[in-house]
Amino acid sequence: MNNPTDLKKPAYWMPFTNTRQYAQAPKQVVKAQGMYFMTEDGRQVIDGLATLWCTNAGHCHPRIVEAMRAQIGELDFCSSFSMSHPKAFMAAERIAQIAPEGLTQVFFTNSGSEAVDTALKIALAYHRVNGQATRTRLVGRERGYHGVNFGGLSVSGIGNNRKAFAAGLLPQVDHLRHTVLKENAFSRGMPANGASLADELEERIIYRHGAENIAAVIVEPVSGAGGVLVPPQGYLQRMRELTRKHGILLIFDEVITGFGRMGTPFASQYFGVTPDLITFAKGVTSAAVPLGGVLVSHQVFDAFRERSAPGIELFHGYTYSGHPLASAAACAAIDLYEHEGLIANAAALAPHFEAGLHALKDKPHVVDVRNLQLIGAIELAPREGAAGARASEVYSRAWERGVFVRPIGDAIAVCPPLIAQPQHLQTIFEVLDEVLSDLT
Repeated sequence: MNNPTDLKKPAYWMPFTNTRQYAQAPKQVVKAQGMYFMTEDGRQVIDGLATLWCTNAGHCHPRIVEAMRAQIGELDFCSSFSMSHPKAFMAAERIAQIAPEGLTQVFFTNSGSEAVDTALKIALAYHRVNGQATRTRLVGRERGYHGVNFGGLSVSGIGNNRKAFAAGLLPQVDHLRHTVLKENAFSRGMPANGASLADELEERIIYRHGAENIAAVIVEPVSGAGGVLVPPQGYLQRMRELTRKHGILLIFDEVITGFGRMGTPFASQYFGVTPDLITFAKGVTSAAVPLGGVLVSHQVFDAFRERSAPGIELFHGYTYSGHPLASAAACAAIDLYEHEGLIANAAALAPHFEAGLHALKDKPHVVDVRNLQLIGAIELAPREGAAGARASEVYSRAWERGVFVRPIGDAIAVCPPLIAQPQHLQTIFEVLDEVLSDLT
């Protein structure tokens, strides 16, 4: 194992990382099990963010490990281009079974970023096959995160992710306002105010561009990487009403909220709102191996089957779509979520999580606390001339005390695995209490 001096200029260029800062204080994980990382210096660190909102079943769950071990010894790879293998069909069936009613088809990708680009392509192609080829405009949202491929980046609304790549972004894109309002600070769960923000779709975007030119609206039911933005009561319902009224497809990006985070298989079931497409990734395999995909309504799928020209219906796909190893991991993970009660545990744990998070509201520099079910964030006032510095300091100090949380701008995100128990939450919040109390 490299020691810190070996990491001054390593061959590995780390993603979304200040590599100069990392070289000064490397955080190296060598093992993980359940709720915990093990660092190279032998310390246990509790995973307070399901690593990147994804290890929902905890780390190295033996049933997922065994499923992958058995699969790799039986079939390592089979293309999904005009041929396939049983596990891909099994995985798609399992996902469709727990999906919202009407979302019946699954298109596999390898990541959330690829899932978003796939959903956007399906939306554009759907309108074309329906004879509405003018519907080419896409609508995202400020502070939304939809991955890092050019399509998803175009509909995303996080400035730092977009700036360097502005010249390559899609031109036919508009953005709705985000849903964080000052009057909703410290709301527990969904804020009371702000449902009318959805009306911007009709009052500004459709007014400006014409519904006949808009293909799809994509939103995260709960935005994660933008700082945990919780939708106001009635907001998503209104968005569904407006998109349906104007013939616009509604895409829910559930890469973070899918597979139990809301105490339901998908967030759309928690909110009682069914979109036309759902993107997923992360928790589908509990991050044991990369897999993503798009759930598609039968109306959209049937349009391709019935109205496209003879031959291939959608000229899109990836070499590793429906990879055997990923398909086996997905089947095992979904078994865990359903039969070991992990989704139910997330729902039962949500009140404890909310209480622990909001108990920190009076700590120095805390300006907001946001939460819904098993996802939350603590917003800190920025230091003058050093945006994000306080959150980064909390992250580093919490790590030193054995808890991993994630800084997002001036927010600290908390999102534990679905296997968490009250004592794990107690540890996470006790450490955050200590760190925030000493924060300057």
